Amino acid sequence: MSQFEFGLIVASNAFNRWIVRCMAAAGQGDLAALDVLVLHSVHHRGREKKLADLCFILNIEEPHTVTYSLKKLVRAGLISGERRGKEIHYGVTEAGEAACLAYREVREACLIEALDALSGADPKTFNAEVAEAAGLLRALSGLYDQAARGAASL
Repeated sequence: MSQFEFGLIVASNAFNRWIVRCMAAAGQGDLAALDVLVLHSVHHRGREKKLADLCFILNIEEPHTVTYSLKKLVRAGLISGERRGKEIHYGVTEAGEAACLAYREVREACLIEALDALSGADPKTFNAEVAEAAGLLRALSGLYDQAARGAASL
């Protein structure tokens, strides 16, 4: 398990570095990793999101970190917020939509083409393996959450 956890740490750091640099190449160089994740989460499926939705989606316990990213993204003109009752609903602006599309283009050119080359002749098999790995990561995140609750009660 230690080897897996070390691999997860290294992969997590590489992923965070990648999304920041991909977004910088897409024209948004002042965003941190969480800002990029929040922007893409707000953009996802074209539906507005509340702070609680974003924290749930990203599995973040401390909403102040997401709140900071939301304020930063609003100041950058990438998202906008509309108060409805006690809550603010966030959606992407035209500039945010353009940033996400530019990110997608950079991702396609730098990452997806490399993955296609790595997958060899059978992309269906590779896609199935990636889907299986994603399922394992989701299952392990549940185990880690459960273990964290257990550790908090010690």
